[in-house]
Amino acid sequence: MVASQSSAEQVPDALLLMTAGCPHCPAALQALTMLLKEGVIGRLEIVNVAIHTEEAEARSVKSVPWIKIGPFEVESISSPAKLRELANGVNDDAVFDTWLLETMKAGHRQKFESLVRREPQRIHALARLMTNPETSMAIRLGIGAVLEELHGTGLTEPLIPALGDMLKSDDRLLRADACHFMTLIGGEHIRSFMQSCQNDADPEIHEMALEWLTDNQVT
Repeated sequence: MVASQSSAEQVPDALLLMTAGCPHCPAALQALTMLLKEGVIGRLEIVNVAIHTEEAEARSVKSVPWIKIGPFEVESISSPAKLRELANGVNDDAVFDTWLLETMKAGHRQKFESLVRREPQRIHALARLMTNPETSMAIRLGIGAVLEELHGTGLTEPLIPALGDMLKSDDRLLRADACHFMTLIGGEHIRSFMQSCQNDADPEIHEMALEWLTDNQVT
């Protein structure tokens, strides 16, 4: 029986980069092969990067096993249960948000930037990350770096409505982050929000908005 197109779209493919001498690669291969047999992943590509070094270089891979399942990249040793969770969670915001939090904690924001360029809808995860209690100052700085990297691409503009809602929060830090991140997105779409931020009771937020409006006066 051939799977329908709609069901196939729900099943991710996987890529494993490995070497013959890697002590942990056989376990990763076995776990992924089991997921393939069960239909949890649709295709499994295996590359020996000791031979095809270009595959590792193209992805900036420093160690193996390295696994990609759908949008998820896994560099550390992962249990079969974790790989199954990722494979089953390609369309689950909660699973994606956990992966993004771990990725940002590890300082690998470039992975998310590359993913957004391929799958623009993933940008909305940044708004959810902002309200996550585990989001540290370092991660908020990482969010800002992502917005700066993607500035001018149009990929960050879909975040503006969610950031606008955050400007109404009782949480001063969240409002300040939302205002700052809006200035990194820029464009006329944020003007009305910046005008509103001038009335914020927090002087930092007021100053950020005033500075943006001064630098972006309508002529």
